[in-house]
Amino acid sequence: MTQDSSSAQSRTVSVDDTGVRRRLADGSEEAVTWSDLSSVMVRVIPDGPWNEDVFFMLVGTDGKGTAVPSGDPAADALIERLQSLPGFDNEKFIEAMTTDADQAYVVWESGQN
Repeated sequence: MTQDSSSAQSRTVSVDDTGVRRRLADGSEEAVTWSDLSSVMVRVIPDGPWNEDVFFMLVGTDGKGTAVPSGDPAADALIERLQSLPGFDNEKFIEAMTTDADQAYVVWESGQN
C-alpha cells in the first residue's frame, strides 16, 4: 500500500506543558510527553528551498514520537521549550539549522545532562 504524501502532512501541532502533539491530515496523531522524552534530533533533508527540509524529531522512551517541520507555526514555541532542556546542545542545534548536509543531529538525550 502506498501512502499519499499529503496524509503525512501536519494538520496541527501543539506544544504545551505536557508535551508535543501532532495531528496528521489523515486524522491520526503522534505525541510525546516531556516526561517520556528520551532524545531530540534535528533532521536535515536537503530538499529546499520549496519543500520542508528541517524537522525536529522527538523520541519517547517507548521508541515512538513525532517529527515537527521547522516551518510549522508551533516550531518557535517548540524550539524555546527544547532549548530549556538541561544539557541541550545549542552549538549542535545552530550547526544543524545552518547546514544543507543530509544529516541528523542529536541535540539532546535524557541522562546526558
